[in-house]
Amino acid sequence: MPNTTDRSFDKMPGHWVLAKMGKRVLRPGGRELTDSLLSGLSIGHEDEVVEFAPGMGATAKLVFDHRPAGYTGIEQNEEAADRVQAMASDNRYRCVIGTAQNSGLSDGSASVVFGEAMLTMQSDENKQRIADEAFRILRPGGRYGMHELCLQPDPLDPETQQQVRGDLSRSIHVGARPLTPSDWRALLMRAGFEIQFESTAPMRLLEPGRMVKDEGLARTLKIVCNIARTPAARRRVRAMRGAFRRNADHLGAVAMVAIRPNA
Repeated sequence: MPNTTDRSFDKMPGHWVLAKMGKRVLRPGGRELTDSLLSGLSIGHEDEVVEFAPGMGATAKLVFDHRPAGYTGIEQNEEAADRVQAMASDNRYRCVIGTAQNSGLSDGSASVVFGEAMLTMQSDENKQRIADEAFRILRPGGRYGMHELCLQPDPLDPETQQQVRGDLSRSIHVGARPLTPSDWRALLMRAGFEIQFESTAPMRLLEPGRMVKDEGLARTLKIVCNIARTPAARRRVRAMRGAFRRNADHLGAVAMVAIRPNA
């Protein structure tokens, strides 16, 4: 059973509550959309890969299976960075403390850059800074991938957008600022990218069917037991699931792959 106090669960960002309960797949479109993103990125043995905010390392582990020439995770949270580093299957793979806005990596040092479920939590200004940073560290012809929460239908009126963002932010204790797919595309194009691939999926992160598909039956049962035995976490999970269900008509997940042009 997780050894975490009620007070810490009450204040903890939602994704860390779920991680403490044992959930590994924390992406809005689930494992299926992550697989689509990785397929679109076409990571090969020659690629130098950078992942922004790898979190619990679920996708990093999948990247390692592709055996790229190099991998660098840029992670703000020391606990998460240590976890990803411990998973590294090759001495060419590392996870360092840093921010996606200012990675510290050299211009043109990567052939693939991607991040999942992290741009959504950023201000509009930081979203653009992160896209610009990805463009800077990619070499010409390099690929940038994102997997994020999105608003629907597209377009969606500003008042409804604000209501959905406010409800989500209150439940997950992190500022949630998802965009419509067209606004995500515009963000990437402002940075200089050309959109190559796009795929969407329903946002069912805490629905039983999605959990079993993402985590497997045995791990899902373990997560459910951990939540049931942890009252503060149970309150938080109920609040998050309630917000997701209330806004189900306006929430989805989107993955995109964009290219840094050669010229």
